[in-house]
Amino acid sequence: MANIFSKEIRTVVGEWVESPRIQAIIVLIIVFNAVTLGLETSEAIVAKYGFILSFIDSFILGIFILEILLKLYAFGWRFFKSGWNIFDFVIVAIALMPSSGSLSVLRALRILRILRLISFISQLRLIVEALLKSLPGIASIAGLVLLMFYVSAVISTRMFGESFPEFFGTIGASMYTLFQVMTLESWSAGVARPVMELYPYAWLFFIPFILFTTFTMLNLFVAIIVDTMQQVHKKDRDAAQQLIQEAQQAAESEQQLLLKEIQGLKGELKELRLLLEKRPISD
Repeated sequence: MANIFSKEIRTVVGEWVESPRIQAIIVLIIVFNAVTLGLETSEAIVAKYGFILSFIDSFILGIFILEILLKLYAFGWRFFKSGWNIFDFVIVAIALMPSSGSLSVLRALRILRILRLISFISQLRLIVEALLKSLPGIASIAGLVLLMFYVSAVISTRMFGESFPEFFGTIGASMYTLFQVMTLESWSAGVARPVMELYPYAWLFFIPFILFTTFTMLNLFVAIIVDTMQQVHKKDRDAAQQLIQEAQQAAESEQQLLLKEIQGLKGELKELRLLLEKRPISD
């Protein structure tokens, strides 16, 4: 009887669980699970089909657990070397936590299973990887924006706080109001114009703030993410080209070896022919 922990069996299991067909089935199950979890938000549907939805949810969770266990069996500790495997493991582990009492909010977190689609769809993985790699640049810009917000909040609190305490009464209120202004959500009619009725030159504060935060800083966020995605694309393209070059070099090496072997066979055949020609013909 074959050892179930043999390297050959584990390799077969790993190749099977990560095969395109199984991966496609898992994606379909995740999408189906997203639909059933959405149906559970309807009280009428839950009252009528609650038991069926609960059974389906438990069955799908069992499939996810089996998938993770098969990967752990196939890859061992190598499973945790992949960030996407850790991500899947955490998402499934959250669903196993008790959802009663004070932890009942965790039941709503079952919808996080849909995020597993990110680890199965290459384009989504590419976007997430680009976002993660752009975090240092985004953090630098976020720091600059925060500094701008704090300076502007101090100025606006001193200038407008006495007359508009609901908008600029404290540093916190001012920063929240300035965030509303940055998003351009009713900033003119709701904030700027009422302030300008008492402070006609308040536009000298609001317009530069909007130009700096909304039209400059936010565009820099987008620029950093786009640039990082281009770099990731270029890295993947270079890696693919390198693999192609290595394959071509390997093919050329094999071709040269075959040519040498053919030339060697030709030489041996020539020597054999000469020997046969020199050999006397017996009566």
